[in-house]
Order: sequence, then structure tokens, then C-alpha cells
Amino acid sequence: MMTNKQKSPYGVYLEYLQQGQLAYQYSTAANKAIFFPREICPETGLECLEWRVSKGFGTVYSTSAVHPREGAVYNVALIDCDEGFRLMSRVEQISPEQVKIGMRVQFKTHQPDGDDPYPVFVPVA
Repeated sequence: MMTNKQKSPYGVYLEYLQQGQLAYQYSTAANKAIFFPREICPETGLECLEWRVSKGFGTVYSTSAVHPREGAVYNVALIDCDEGFRLMSRVEQISPEQVKIGMRVQFKTHQPDGDDPYPVFVPVA
């Protein structure tokens, strides 16, 4: 079995998602959360990244309702996770127009058949 050191950062990230966890890297040299997964710290250029698991809560930083030519309207949102990193995702379980800046959200894993899992968020009850 391969260890985290032997896998690509994206491969490790996907394994966490498959387990229903949102993982991110933390730079011990820069003392900050790093996302999207990478080999070296973008702040210092050092190999000082360790994996951590988010508690899964965040706040909508920005949102847009996308109206495709065909298919249902959906949203694209930037989520500021409580651990200090931002990621692009979407908010589900409400209509795209109901997603608001400042809304508290919680992480869920979306696992489509035959494709890689990815993070989505739902409003905090």
C-alpha cells in the first residue's frame, strides 16, 4: 500500500473525499492553510506541508447563478472554510438564487457514478 508521501497531492485529496472528509494542507513554515493540494508551499517554496481534515464549515464569500442554454440553473460559489482556505464549489439543497453571501454552509461529498468525488456545501440548519 502506498503512503501519502508516495501519492500525488491530488490523489491523497481524492482519498479523503472518498471517505467523506474535506482535507487541506497546512504549511508549517508559513503557518497557514493551503488549498488546492500541491507538492510545495506556495509561500515559502519549502516541502513543509502536512495534511489536515476540515471540520467542514464555512461561509459563502461569493456566489453566481449560472443559467446554461440547456439544463437546470445551478450556482457556483466561493466558500471560505473556517480553517482559513477558500475553494470553489456549489451550494445544494436550495435554489441557486437563494444562496447568499455570508451564508453559513457545511461540507458534503458528492460522489457521481464512475467519476471522482468532489466537495459541495449545504446550508447550516
